[in-house]
Amino acid sequence: MPELDIVSVRKSYRSPTGENLLALADFSLKIGGGRFVTVVGPSGCGKTTLLRMAAGLVPTDVGEIRLDGARLTGPSPKMSMVFQGIGLMPWKTVAGNVTLGIQLQAHRHKLADKELGLVNSTLELVGLKGFEHYYPHQLSGGMQQRVGLARALVRQPEILLMDEPFGALDAQTRAVLQDELLSLWGRVNSTVLFITHDLDEAIYLSDLVVIMSRRPGRIKQVLEVKLPQPRYRYDARAEPEFARLRSIAWQSIKEEL
Repeated sequence: MPELDIVSVRKSYRSPTGENLLALADFSLKIGGGRFVTVVGPSGCGKTTLLRMAAGLVPTDVGEIRLDGARLTGPSPKMSMVFQGIGLMPWKTVAGNVTLGIQLQAHRHKLADKELGLVNSTLELVGLKGFEHYYPHQLSGGMQQRVGLARALVRQPEILLMDEPFGALDAQTRAVLQDELLSLWGRVNSTVLFITHDLDEAIYLSDLVVIMSRRPGRIKQVLEVKLPQPRYRYDARAEPEFARLRSIAWQSIKEEL
């Protein structure tokens, strides 16, 4: 399973007024294969920029992203990304949206029987069996998010990048999808880099919580979460260790606000 190594990256943008805006500075993080790592921090600290650089969608100004020791110069077939905005095609069915993930990777429209079988098995994996012919407007927000997740998983990625995928959902749906994500992670055995603003979500899901400073984003603190997995099989949020980690994380972030 590949390791993702973010090495001393720096990224700046030009503001509308022509000012140079430094988003990330001297950010380094090594993510071991099979780990679930979450990044949290104040708004505007460069979390999404970091994820897009890790995906090969945005170049670094300084430093580099390495995948299994090789410098990443663009999107890799070993990775899939779930964006903050789901971005489903409204004219395509559930199956059509998920199939698109393979079509774009294979650079062809017609899929082999084996690939179509993979689409069906992935839809079943995320709980969408029976909804193959529905359109996005016929689905709840949680089900739409499952379609976005299936579109990423159907490519069988070794690294899954997720940018606040549950941020727009209600609390109950969010909790359900957190449990489903942990269950899926246990089955597909991917490495996950997850962005969120929610401290409870970060601690509940992760092996490692990376706390960023205000812009320009740097690593301020790293918390290792040793609560047993899978956490949906017991009330992990009621554990004293959960409360202790949340208190530490909140104090760290509050200092940056």
